[in-house]
Amino acid sequence: MKTYEELAAEREEVAYWMRRLYRQGLTTCSGGNLSLRVDEGRALITPSSLDKGEIVADQIGLFTLEGENLTPSLRGSIETDMHLSILRNRPDVSAVVHAHPVTATSFAAMEVKIRCDLTAEAHAVIGRVKYTGYSIMGSRGLAELVAESLKEADASIMKNHGVITVGPTMLKAFDRIEVLENAAKMTWITHTMNSCSPLTPDNLSEIEKGFW
Repeated sequence: MKTYEELAAEREEVAYWMRRLYRQGLTTCSGGNLSLRVDEGRALITPSSLDKGEIVADQIGLFTLEGENLTPSLRGSIETDMHLSILRNRPDVSAVVHAHPVTATSFAAMEVKIRCDLTAEAHAVIGRVKYTGYSIMGSRGLAELVAESLKEADASIMKNHGVITVGPTMLKAFDRIEVLENAAKMTWITHTMNSCSPLTPDNLSEIEKGFW
């Protein structure tokens, strides 16, 4: 089992994707958090109260999946419990991305749903989007709601809060949040223009079978 110091490459990977999340305008300097499973029992998680646009590897915390902070000198993220709950429930998931992209998060405050049937990319990368009820940020209730919603999906809209995506790698989870934000923009545009030509059921079935 690697020590914290030996996880330097993994810590830099998490810091890199957090900085990229901020540069892409998908979150604010204090918002959002990422996690990366490093072995069967531990995960790296970005901390709270730091500038996410300038975060570095030495600021990434290490936790057991049961919640013990193995880097007590670093303040854990307010959403640590949510990340760990997801990783415990989804052994196939290694990366979790939570952020507040403006367009996709707007759908967390309305009844309209983001459409992932407008482009082949959205359906192939995201599939279906789940929606959770409201629970205050950082709470155990929110962690349970989100973990449950992601048992059979890879993207979830958190009511009046933000969005979260998961994947087997940080690249895959990040790709999903970018595509989700684009799908939200396309939903908004087609809804505003009152013109929509979604993929047909046969189109969707073909994508699901991997015919591309």
